[in-house]
Amino acid sequence: MPTKQVTFEGAQGQSLSARLELPAGAPKAVALFAHCFSCGKDSSAAVKVSRALAARGVATLRFDFTGLGGSAGDFAETTFSTNLDDLVAAADHLRANLGAPAILIGHSLGGAAVLAAAERVPEARAVVTIGAPSDVAHVTHNFAEALPEIEASGEASVKLGGRDVTLKREFVRDLQRHPLLDRVRGLRKALLIMHSPTDAVVGIENAAAIFLAAKHPKSFVSLDNADHFLSRAADSDYAAGVIAAWAQRYAPIADQDQPAAPAGEVIVEETGAGLLQNRVRVGAHSFIADEPKSIGGDETGPTPYDLLAASIGACKSMTMRLYAQRKGYALDRISVSVSHNRIHAQDCADCETKDGHVDEFVARISLQGALSEDDRARVLAIAERCPVHRTLESEVKVRTQPAQA
Repeated sequence: MPTKQVTFEGAQGQSLSARLELPAGAPKAVALFAHCFSCGKDSSAAVKVSRALAARGVATLRFDFTGLGGSAGDFAETTFSTNLDDLVAAADHLRANLGAPAILIGHSLGGAAVLAAAERVPEARAVVTIGAPSDVAHVTHNFAEALPEIEASGEASVKLGGRDVTLKREFVRDLQRHPLLDRVRGLRKALLIMHSPTDAVVGIENAAAIFLAAKHPKSFVSLDNADHFLSRAADSDYAAGVIAAWAQRYAPIADQDQPAAPAGEVIVEETGAGLLQNRVRVGAHSFIADEPKSIGGDETGPTPYDLLAASIGACKSMTMRLYAQRKGYALDRISVSVSHNRIHAQDCADCETKDGHVDEFVARISLQGALSEDDRARVLAIAERCPVHRTLESEVKVRTQPAQA
C-alpha cells in the first residue's frame, strides 16, 4: 500500500508533517490517528496501526503535532489546547483533499485528544482510544521531577521520547483546563476503548473510568499482554483489525453505500485518492484502475491497457472452456498470458496499416490436460474466435458525448 508524504498548515500557521497510508484500492473510509505524548507519527503504534488499517481499506493520516518530529514550530510554545487545534486542522486537510475522517483514533494522550476534539469534527462517527488516560493531567507523570522547577521558573528542560524538550508553566496549567470525562459524557459518537490490563504507563483503571462515563454505543477490548506502545507487530495488527471491523457498524463504508451500475453500463469515476485513481463499477462489482507512478498515478490498480489485455485473456479462456466442455475434452486448466506492445507497422506482415505504429496484443496460451494434438489444436483455434478478439479486429466506433442532466 502506498504511503504519501503530506504537509498541511497547523493551527498556529506552521507546516505540519504527516503520512497518509492509502489502501490498494479506493478507501472504504478515512481515519485520523493522533500519536502519544512522548511519541510521533513514526512511532511503532502509529505506523503499524495506520498501515494495518490501510491494508483493510481504511485510508489513515498520522501526523506530528507542532514542534515534534518533522513538523515546524516550537514545542515549548504549545499546549494541549493547541494540540487539539492541530488535530482539527488535520481533519480539515483530509476533508478538503480526500474526505472528512469518519474515524478518530488516538494513542495515549492522543486518545485524550481525540475525545476532547471529537465534537469539532462533525463527520466523525466513531472514536477509538488506545491506552488513553481518563485525566489529561495524567501526562505530568512523564516529567514529575521537573514540575517544581516549571512552576518556580516558568519552564524546564525535560527528556521525552529520547529528546530534550522545554515545557512551560502554561503547558502544565492548560492540562488542568480540560475536564476530559465531561467531554466523554457528551461525546454522542460511538466509542471503542482499547487498553492493556498490564499497561505500566497508563493503568487499566483509566479505561474503566472512560467506559463508565461514556454513553452507549460503547465497547471495550482488552489488549491482552500488549505493552503501552504496542511494540509487537501482532498487537498493533490485532488492534487495527478490531478497529476496522468495529468501525464498519458506525462509520460510512464506501463499498456498502455504492449503488450497482445499471445493466449494460460500465461506470468509471474518480475516487479523489491520488491524481489518476478511478473506481470502475460493473453491475454490483467494483475495482480500481490507475496508472504507474512514472506518469502521475499511484499504481493502486490496473491501467486501462491492462484492463483491455485482461478482457482479451478472459474472453479467450472462457471461449476455450465452453468449447472444451461441449466437446467433452479432458482439459483440466487454462492459463492465458497477454502482453501489449507498440510495434512498427512495417514489421507487421499481416497488418493493413503500413505506416507508423500498430498496437499488438500477444496471447500466450497454456493448456493442461490429457488432450490429443488434434484436440489441442482445435481448442487453440477457437481462441481466435472469442468475441472480444473479433470485436477488436473489426471496425469499432467509440463515441464520446456529454451525460444527460
